[in-house]
Amino acid sequence: MNQKLISQERRSFIFFAFPAIFFITLFEGIPFLMCILNSFRKWNGISKNTSFVGLKNYIKLFTDDPSFANALGFTFLYAFFVVIFINAIAIFLALLLERNIRAKGIFRMAFYIPNIISLIIIGFIWKFICIRVFEAAGSLTGLEFLNYSWLGDSKLAIFTTIFVSVWQGLGFYMIIYIAGLQSVPDELIEAALIDGANPVRRLFSVIIPMIMPSISFCMFYSVANSMKMFELIFSLTGGGPGVATTPIALDIYNTAFNNNNFGYGSAKSVVLFIIVCAISIVQVKFFKNKEVES
Repeated sequence: MNQKLISQERRSFIFFAFPAIFFITLFEGIPFLMCILNSFRKWNGISKNTSFVGLKNYIKLFTDDPSFANALGFTFLYAFFVVIFINAIAIFLALLLERNIRAKGIFRMAFYIPNIISLIIIGFIWKFICIRVFEAAGSLTGLEFLNYSWLGDSKLAIFTTIFVSVWQGLGFYMIIYIAGLQSVPDELIEAALIDGANPVRRLFSVIIPMIMPSISFCMFYSVANSMKMFELIFSLTGGGPGVATTPIALDIYNTAFNNNNFGYGSAKSVVLFIIVCAISIVQVKFFKNKEVES
């Protein structure tokens, strides 16, 4: 009887899991393997004729491609500041909106709404704001900083992309941290109050260790998203001015589809995959160790 029950459970598991495994393999697994194979070939993405070039694409990538080096540098700079700001501000807002304040549900909704809007649309909206709205507001108010070229100056464009990315994704991380704060036992907070711990001490000694699983998830998710960012920057700056705001994902797009160098673009994709995997593994191990300690 037990053996029959186990066999039935296995069949049920296979029945429900097979569709997901099939479609993931079809739409992600096979294209990923094809991308790896294409990275060793010279192909324009259209012609049926391809030629095997071995490691030439990878050698060129690391020795004779300044555009990739610039894209890699911007991607790390962008990811560093986005991850820090989006997590720090999200924790602050979560702590603020978890208190007994009026209309906190409305504030939560207001911060979360940008997260459900398409990144392409967000980029076009802020492009219109930076070019048209700021110019009109600067003429009416006389505020000089509104007339700055927020998308035309390379340094300001980097700041703008970071700001818009943080603004767009802030609500999602805030919700995750609010859920984490709600799981902190009230007894621990009360015990810290009795011991005379001030708010800062309670935050770093009680609250932060208890929400470490939420921090671990948000750090992993924000790093991965930042390293792969494409849509928002594509519609906001197009990678400009020049290549000042061109991330790796956009550089791959330009190489494969604008320059018709699909094999070389595939090599860049494989390198991006390895970088994201390496960073993700390191940070997951780091934060998991912190969770065990807490």
